[in-house]
Amino acid sequence: MVRRPAAPVRRVHMRQHSRDWNLGLAEDLRDPEFARGFLLAAMDEGVPIHIALGKLIRAMGVKEFAGKVRMTSPNVLRAIHPRHNSRQDTLNRLLKPFRLKLSLARIDEPRGRLARRPQSSGRPGPTLFNEGPAS
Repeated sequence: MVRRPAAPVRRVHMRQHSRDWNLGLAEDLRDPEFARGFLLAAMDEGVPIHIALGKLIRAMGVKEFAGKVRMTSPNVLRAIHPRHNSRQDTLNRLLKPFRLKLSLARIDEPRGRLARRPQSSGRPGPTLFNEGPAS
């Protein structure tokens, strides 16, 4: 039986670069103001809250973060899992160290094909509390 020499091991330099970049990002995310900006920017970009929080919490360290929010590590991991539908109070608890909370905001301009058209008559239409003209 003839043994062939092993193929040379090729090292990919991108892995080292990516690892260094991720370590730098992880260090930056430990700063509460930077982390807050990261979350706000992620929300502006349309990144789901679970994904953004998951990246942030894993970069900080799950155990360390769990201690800050007084939750067990498995509960923190469950709350940031994309398939888990976390309650608002749980997400607010995870957002509190960054001085953030979930809330609603009014959208000024409706967009898209489902946008409502203004009514043609000069009077307002029925509302939730006023179903018609007062008698």
